[in-house]
Amino acid sequence: MKTIMKKILFTLLTLVLFSTGEIKAQNSFFSLQYSMGFGMGDTKDFISPASFRGVGLEYRYFPEPAVGVGFETGYNLFYERKNYATYTQGAESLSGVQYRYIHFVPVLAAVDYYFIPDTKFNPFAGLGLGTLFSEKTIEMGVYNNTTDVWQFSLRPEIGVLFAAPGFDLIVAGKYFTAFKANDNPAQNYFAINLGILF
Repeated sequence: MKTIMKKILFTLLTLVLFSTGEIKAQNSFFSLQYSMGFGMGDTKDFISPASFRGVGLEYRYFPEPAVGVGFETGYNLFYERKNYATYTQGAESLSGVQYRYIHFVPVLAAVDYYFIPDTKFNPFAGLGLGTLFSEKTIEMGVYNNTTDVWQFSLRPEIGVLFAAPGFDLIVAGKYFTAFKANDNPAQNYFAINLGILF
């Protein structure tokens, strides 16, 4: 998983860096963001600490000054070390120190509405629709259990664009919901993203 994500992020970053001149000329932008995640619901029940290992990548095209359409992807890693205890799953009980991980990768189409376009402080609200890949792992000694799933996902967002001297910034709050699918529970997390526009 880590090797695949590194290759994907390297490829996307390379595309951003080599595309910046043409993108600005077309009333659009790429954004590279640092992402902090906070588990909600079943996600928080499984791993309670916040995630400070995350990245986001977005593209927006503006058919009109107040409307941006595009796509986004990203990556958040949640991790927790559980103290020595006896853990029961199904008919099995094991004792030991447990390590838990969840890797999240959203792949979403998105649309945003910008309230005061062409200003230095431009708040916006948006909605994303697509899928969320999650890989959940429990490690305890020689025991390793990993499950992964793609789930239908919805992501509301609010944020603001700042025009700073020489570059533009984005700050956004996003709430990712991946709906329950078969035996896989719903996954929810809130992310605070801070990034730069190209």
